Amino acid sequence: MLRKLQRKTLILAQMVGYELSLLVGAAIVLLSLQLYCDLKPLLTNQTDVFKAHTVTVSKNVTIFKTANKENLYFTDKELKKLEEQEFVKEVARFNSATFNTSAAISFEGQRMSTEMFFESVPDGYLDIQSDDWQWDSTSDFLPIVIPEDYLNLYNFGFAESQSLPVVSPALLSQVTFNVYISGNGKSKVYNSRIVGLSGKINSILVPEDFLQWANREFGAVEDKGSSRLLVEFNDASDERIAEYFKTNSLNINKSELESSKMASFFKLAMLFVIAIAVIIILLSVILIVMSMSLIAQRNREMFINLHNIGYSVNDISRFYKVVISITTVVDLLLAVVLVLWIRGLYIDRLSTFFQTGGGTTPTLTGAAVLMVLLLVVCNLFTGLVIKNIIDRQ
Repeated sequence: MLRKLQRKTLILAQMVGYELSLLVGAAIVLLSLQLYCDLKPLLTNQTDVFKAHTVTVSKNVTIFKTANKENLYFTDKELKKLEEQEFVKEVARFNSATFNTSAAISFEGQRMSTEMFFESVPDGYLDIQSDDWQWDSTSDFLPIVIPEDYLNLYNFGFAESQSLPVVSPALLSQVTFNVYISGNGKSKVYNSRIVGLSGKINSILVPEDFLQWANREFGAVEDKGSSRLLVEFNDASDERIAEYFKTNSLNINKSELESSKMASFFKLAMLFVIAIAVIIILLSVILIVMSMSLIAQRNREMFINLHNIGYSVNDISRFYKVVISITTVVDLLLAVVLVLWIRGLYIDRLSTFFQTGGGTTPTLTGAAVLMVLLLVVCNLFTGLVIKNIIDRQ
């Protein structure tokens, strides 16, 4: 009997409005979260726009600096001035080798060798992950990282013109060669291997602790400082960056800066979309709370009479809590199905170009969190609305 009475109090239009608004808001939130996680590997591993907004900075080369190379190096005063800029988060130096370096490899009885140069940067700025990227002073192994562009130049330029086979990154990482370093009347030979390709730093890199040690042991000249810097920005879209670098005649890799700007805009767009979706969800919650208030006011006498004949507040509100809970759960399940269906439409195409995220965990986790929050809030307000009506009798 109680349930039959309470069914007649429901306002169908308002319940449908709650269902539709919740479905739209939840679907947008979950889809935004899923899309962000699916695209993050692409942007992180290939364009680095989700990593720190770091770019390579050097001084512009002019005819005067060509005559006097000392002008290419950053002084302590210049470094301090750059670090004090509000848009700069951190500055790191490129360390250069001050000793002679060459590499040699033997192939089918023939020995090929070439002069080399080494640089190093703090490990936190590297965009590679390798267990072999470490140097042990007791070992004769020296890991090396080269730019991706070097391999591309060989495969699509030199190898093509000389009818030589192309080399994959996996094959390149298996090739071992000897590295010879000398200076200060000393010399040493290392077994070496390329352990990674950097798409971010255009230099031949070795571990920083090795280069610091080798410069002390074999360095032939005094450390002149750094001619290149790694600068990390708080916000790469800050307009003051371009103005500062132009005023101070500094050269910056504009493609890296554009990638960082893209990261800022992408994140801002995602936050904007999620904010709109959250507002829609909040409006749906407000709608159901107002609906319950309206139902309580229109059926005030019935609720009071039910309470007077022995029904508790929980007994009276249980029906509405169950209806709202079922509606909320069904809506979120539909939102999950809709998001996974949309994901299925784009994930097959994207996966042919790059490795996507780690599955549907973001959608399922987000739906579970939303479900718990909405059930707690809606059921709490439903009970409070009916309790206030009965308490004011």
